[in-house]
Amino acid sequence: MRCYFRRKLSQSAFPLGDFVPIPKPDTRIGGSGMTQTWSKADWRSKPRVQMPDYPDHAALAAVEAQLGKYPPLVFAGEARRLKKQLALAGEGKAFLLQGGDCAESFAEFSADNIRDTFRVMLQMAVVLTYGAKVPVIKVGRMAGQFAKPRSAPTEVIDGVEYPSYRGDIINGFEATPAARMPDPARMLQAYTQAAASLNLLRAFSTGGFADIHRVHAWTLGFAEHDKADRYRDISNRISDALDFMNAAGVNSDTAHNLATVEFYTSHEALLLEYEEAFARVDSLTGNTVAGSGHMIWIGDRTRQPDGAHVEFCRGVLNPIGLKCGPTTTAEDLKVLMAKLNPENEAGRLTLIARFGAGKVGDHLPRLIKTVQEEGANVVWSCDPMHGNTIKAASGYKTRPFDQVLREVREFFAIHKAEGTVPGGVHFEMTGQDVTECTGGLRAVSDENLADRYHTACDPRLNASQSLELAFLVAEELVAQRAQRKAIAV
Repeated sequence: MRCYFRRKLSQSAFPLGDFVPIPKPDTRIGGSGMTQTWSKADWRSKPRVQMPDYPDHAALAAVEAQLGKYPPLVFAGEARRLKKQLALAGEGKAFLLQGGDCAESFAEFSADNIRDTFRVMLQMAVVLTYGAKVPVIKVGRMAGQFAKPRSAPTEVIDGVEYPSYRGDIINGFEATPAARMPDPARMLQAYTQAAASLNLLRAFSTGGFADIHRVHAWTLGFAEHDKADRYRDISNRISDALDFMNAAGVNSDTAHNLATVEFYTSHEALLLEYEEAFARVDSLTGNTVAGSGHMIWIGDRTRQPDGAHVEFCRGVLNPIGLKCGPTTTAEDLKVLMAKLNPENEAGRLTLIARFGAGKVGDHLPRLIKTVQEEGANVVWSCDPMHGNTIKAASGYKTRPFDQVLREVREFFAIHKAEGTVPGGVHFEMTGQDVTECTGGLRAVSDENLADRYHTACDPRLNASQSLELAFLVAEELVAQRAQRKAIAV
């Protein structure tokens, strides 16, 4: 039985600082406007997983109270604008590029690291825009991706058992009992770092750094690699297009959108005490916005239909991502879609498929069928990272580039066969020259992993691998576009 309803949201801009404290209880639910009782604290009465048990409850309460006084990091108008753009991705009229760190680090935080990851995402977006011939929505796993789910509550290091590292917002990476103790004060540092990151990202987005000619000039250097022949043609075609536009008088001086970009932030809404502290009411609509990031997602380990994470996310107006792994059942997906998007609002819900290379055909078609049976509006995105993590002979966790690419290609192939829209991709990546994933043009091997293995959690694509993957995804998008033209004729 379908339980969707429709309502057109206000598209008004949300003035900076125009928010009010949430009344308790709030009688509105996120983007639905349905008159139901929902409070930002309701998740506390639901089963919770993958969250820390803080030993000092008084300290936790004090930190939550302090965070509740801080300004939100993002605002409702920005979240509504992203949702509108994601609605286009669901129709094939835009494409979602979501990427960034597996878990942001306090120790590795620097302006250079933010700049380099932002730059690579811009390069990827230019290549994907050329391939898809539609706008690319740029969403970083940045300014909030501090917490990580873990497969076990403890881990053994040098023969000693410690609580698992759960991300810098919760505990420390160092293998000591003190560092591994959950500390609520870390949330304050996470907020400070997120605010500084957003400040820099906004400056980069509008201050000339994102000029398309500058971005493409960086990409030309990549295409000169002696093994990059197949990418050089696309790169040269982009150059020709930019030269033509410039000759026609369309350049950064005459077209504002060639010199600036819209860039959004996202993270897994895992630490709900932090999320609750930044949940505020949009004064224009009376609905609740998660002020911690433009888009938040629910992980494959925390998507229990009656769990705390679904309860919190169902009540905020932001676009919501939902990771779908091999254990996602059709019945659970139906319940989750109804809870998270009761009005079937376009752009509200992104289903992020993460199955592993060679397994996409076993699971994605049945989930597509479920979505079609429900008549649900969703954006389909591919996360080819989490299902392809292996342990190398050297002992390092890694992800083979070829397997990542294989899952992306399987994702596109199945959508082609089903006649549905592959709306985006979701990568764990960095702008740094790390050696964490094997393969790619520079042929990182198992023996190379120890050279620059800097991640605190999962292996990330480096700058070269990320851009190479963008070229390969662009090829898929070109083929998809050619097929649509052929069908139209």
